[in-house]
Amino acid sequence: MSRSEIPNRPGDLEGLQRRLRVARGELPPDLVLRGGQVVDVFTGTLQTADVAFCDGLIAGVGDYDGPAVEVRGRFVSPGCIDGHLHLESTMLTPPEFCRAVVPRGTMAVVADPHEIANVLGPRGLDYMLAASGDLPVEIFFMLPSCVPATHLETAGAHLGVRELELFRGHPRVLGLAEVMNVPGVLGGDPEVLGKLLLFGDRRIDGHAPLLRGRGLNAYRLAGMASDHECTTLAEAQEKLVRGFYLMMREGSQAKNLRDLLPAATPAARRRCLLVTDDCHPCDLAEAGHVDQLLRRAVAEGLDPVSALTMVTLNPAEYFGLRDRGALAPGFRADVVVWEDLTEFRAAQVYKHGVLVAEAGECVADLSREAVPPPEGTFRVRGLSPESFRLAAAGEMAKVIGLVPGQLLTTKLVRPTPVRGREVASDPEQDILKLAVVERHRGTGNVGLGLVQGFGLRQGALASSVAHDSHNIVVVGVDEADMQVAVERLIALGGGLVVAAGGAVHAEVPLPVAGLMSPEPLAMVAGRHRRATAAARELGCRLDDPFMALSFLALPVIPELKLTDEGLVDVNRFQIVPLFGED
Repeated sequence: MSRSEIPNRPGDLEGLQRRLRVARGELPPDLVLRGGQVVDVFTGTLQTADVAFCDGLIAGVGDYDGPAVEVRGRFVSPGCIDGHLHLESTMLTPPEFCRAVVPRGTMAVVADPHEIANVLGPRGLDYMLAASGDLPVEIFFMLPSCVPATHLETAGAHLGVRELELFRGHPRVLGLAEVMNVPGVLGGDPEVLGKLLLFGDRRIDGHAPLLRGRGLNAYRLAGMASDHECTTLAEAQEKLVRGFYLMMREGSQAKNLRDLLPAATPAARRRCLLVTDDCHPCDLAEAGHVDQLLRRAVAEGLDPVSALTMVTLNPAEYFGLRDRGALAPGFRADVVVWEDLTEFRAAQVYKHGVLVAEAGECVADLSREAVPPPEGTFRVRGLSPESFRLAAAGEMAKVIGLVPGQLLTTKLVRPTPVRGREVASDPEQDILKLAVVERHRGTGNVGLGLVQGFGLRQGALASSVAHDSHNIVVVGVDEADMQVAVERLIALGGGLVVAAGGAVHAEVPLPVAGLMSPEPLAMVAGRHRRATAAARELGCRLDDPFMALSFLALPVIPELKLTDEGLVDVNRFQIVPLFGED
């Protein structure tokens, strides 16, 4: 049953009368889940009861006769909602993402498609909306607020107020996505404020890492209602006090749940959500999706019903999805039957009262004609080994320092590694050459910098997943291997590449905008594992080197990042020289 077919529409008198008779016990429900422990997210309790379905809705909770599935000894909860996700980070198209997560109890996500929007603009939004319709997992969208993310890089598109207004009325568009341009907000930039005013009656998500004090007051005043970028308990507590909803993130790269969970006091829990933000395919295949967040939160000491509330009722109420997020009469029959409330294994999943997953497998019919992805997303000009060479112009150089498990980086100043008169990688010091190659407009721009923390001893890693503009980012020991990796990536139409000794060792093709694959999760995750293993064979010591690489081009997360325009001091929000301390 599609969203437009859900009952209780205006004029559905006969249907409402029938559902009332089912609720009163005068007619049999379509299906009864009998005898389970029902999770009551309103009171934070468990009760033994039947859950009765009728016309895709919950007709009643209590004692009902009718066609039944026995769920005694199991736990029945509302379907899970991921309140902040970049679908592109899974590297899966919407149907394959749905196939992967619905068996884990995910029944809705709120996605920010600013990855594909930075590549393709309105064409990317059209694709995502078309490809995500009528799936067992409902995919809602917050419209990208920052395309391009900043003026410090070359993106493939620009979304202004006029372009956003074209999509504002879509039934699955809920509001404005994370507003990353904090300086623009605080400085009263007319274009930024115009977007905020356009969505003044909708939810506007925030993105304000480390923002505190009066600046935080001004940011909240402008309309932002949530934040998912907190990394410390004090920051999270201050944002809760200022009226933000706290999205506690536990993704593939940024892992903040343990540090932030103490902020979820009994008084504050109804203002807290658990979200993934970015979830790479191997993590999705091996650890899971929202079920993984539940396991980790409970393992850290949060009671299971509170954890479930943070992925059901809380996101539903925050985003105005008034007909879901709880098991109560009139709510949608989007229901998960869990084997337990520690490991959170889903035994059955029902969408609109219909079984869509059982025993870890999607049983919904997802056979449909694939939506063709937009073409023409790579325009690279003038690439050669010289593109990755840079004359040394100072004895000291700024180096991007990786921070394990965080999107934040540190600003290091180290003696310039040289070979002759040129800047060179120094594997002994774990300082490697980093480059960002512009791929949208054929400008020929190549930003060059240095990074510490990858551990590569030879070869190069390249990716067309490079937040947020998604130019090509490549790190390497040798300029020739950097070029080999980038050229193969372009030939694939996007993806991840590992190269060494002049040859490609592993690759993950991502032909949908250079961000996603139409293949199933098992195939994408398998390719990703091989690429990660190939990187480790070259000396890389990171758990997920491509996730770390992808965020080194994101100039809105402190402290130091690299774009095709050059090295960015994020705290100063400007391009800075590679050489010298300032």
